[in-house]
Amino acid sequence: MTVADWQTSQRQLPDGAVESEQRVTVSAPAVAFDDAGANALGEHYWREVERATHGLVRARRTTEGVRLQLLGRGPVLLSFAPARLEANLHRVHCSFPISGGRLARRAAGELTFAQVAGERVELRSAIHGFYPALAAHEGRRDWTGALYNSVQSRIHVAISRRYFATLAAGETE
Repeated sequence: MTVADWQTSQRQLPDGAVESEQRVTVSAPAVAFDDAGANALGEHYWREVERATHGLVRARRTTEGVRLQLLGRGPVLLSFAPARLEANLHRVHCSFPISGGRLARRAAGELTFAQVAGERVELRSAIHGFYPALAAHEGRRDWTGALYNSVQSRIHVAISRRYFATLAAGETE
């Protein structure tokens, strides 16, 4: 399967929330258009986080959702409520509401993954309504968020690139 048309966009809203979206087109669906496919989108992302960080950051699944922790035991960097799955004949979607962690200023927003079929098949990774602890706060100058832009945001984009590549290569297990 081939990957094309890499696109990324990011912006910070006046209230400090961050929105980021990455997308690619692929030559064929990476997952099935059902709940299992939607779940695979999310699970594959967590595995990619672990691979990309060489196990430094690990995803721990609990009844309350997913926690990203240093070495799986350290502080909770980000926590997410359980996945919400949606599937139909043309779209599968997996979203994780952001519930907290040291890298979140407050519980808000969500991390989503989708596969959409139209004239072409598109894979998407997005963060909406997230208030990162490292980003500029409302009413403060933009430069106060330089650490988020220089580190946390770049990590998410890099993991999204790897995520799309491994999904397209059929490495969903």
